[in-house]
Amino acid sequence: MRLVDTHVHLNFDSFDVDRDEIARAWREAGVSHLVHSCVDPSEFVKIQAIAQRYPEVSISVGLHPLDMDKWVTGAGGTAEKIAALAASDAKVVAIGEMGLDFFKSSDRAVQTEAFLAQLTIAQSLDLPVIIHCRDAAEEMADLLRVFIAEHGSVKGVMHCWTGTPAETQKFLDMGFFISFSGIVTFKSAQQVKASAQMVPSDRILIETDCPFLSPVPKRKEKRNQPAFVRHVAEHIAELRKISMTDLAMQTTRNAQQLFNLPVELLAEEDVSKNAI
Repeated sequence: MRLVDTHVHLNFDSFDVDRDEIARAWREAGVSHLVHSCVDPSEFVKIQAIAQRYPEVSISVGLHPLDMDKWVTGAGGTAEKIAALAASDAKVVAIGEMGLDFFKSSDRAVQTEAFLAQLTIAQSLDLPVIIHCRDAAEEMADLLRVFIAEHGSVKGVMHCWTGTPAETQKFLDMGFFISFSGIVTFKSAQQVKASAQMVPSDRILIETDCPFLSPVPKRKEKRNQPAFVRHVAEHIAELRKISMTDLAMQTTRNAQQLFNLPVELLAEEDVSKNAI
């Protein structure tokens, strides 16, 4: 049984002391591939080094909406930097994470500018986008509809999704994948559970968003890790009343399709061959 954790942050300092042990744990848990997200282009060199050390790690590059103080416009600015980095390494499979966050910040104009610029980069490079959307579902849906109408379709994932079923349907209608994190295992997250039940089998993904959001039954462990994506998968399988094997197969196939992951990187023999 193979699992793909479609959103990790292994470059964070909390992993510096035992990253090899964390890799061993994810391999033992059946995690055969990971997509390492990026919140600031300055992280890229460290993320790139992690992907070189662990062959099953693919990477993205982008600017998070809560880092708009780092958004530089014009020639040689952030957009050009993201585009250049994305084109510089074959392990880059997405642009992001990017998006809108109106929960913690109110700089909507700059967030919108950066979001649309990164959509344009992704479209020009034929890469999917990893979208962060918090307290901004209506605005996000409106921006995407206009962009798609003017520039053509966009492929991507609504990551760490917490929206209502009605909000979920808006993004499904535009062709997006929906990814669920440990939040779906929380007792209080009833609308997230409902959304996880309604997403079609060919559009659902799983993630940890580690080191954040440890799932039940690992809530006491403040540092989440890729191995714990198995608990996310088990909970969603239970919600959807399907076997864990089927859920793993569906989400792995979906991740491979969205991020154009090489088939050989998802093979069990490659994970064991590269084991530490």
